[in-house]
Amino acid sequence: MYINRYASDNLINGKILGTSGAVLRIRNALSSGDLSTTTLVLQEADRLDTIAGKFYDDGRLWWVIAAASGIGWWLQVPAGTRIVVPTDLNQVKGLV
Repeated sequence: MYINRYASDNLINGKILGTSGAVLRIRNALSSGDLSTTTLVLQEADRLDTIAGKFYDDGRLWWVIAAASGIGWWLQVPAGTRIVVPTDLNQVKGLV
């Protein structure tokens, strides 16, 4: 059995993760200024799942960073890409 981004996760209220509705709500909250964020520039060998692990203690939440950064698929992120990381997971929980 494997875990994918559509699995339930107790970090996000046990809801289904990474759905298009959740992604849209994150992007809308970001554009309206309702999310606290930090901006990073990816270095060689940086990956969204390891960054999510550092910020959220769960690499499976890489899709939160991808949604906020307008990234369609996390493997398509080269070094030098500017990403937006929501810093308060409680704010994200309220959206999904």
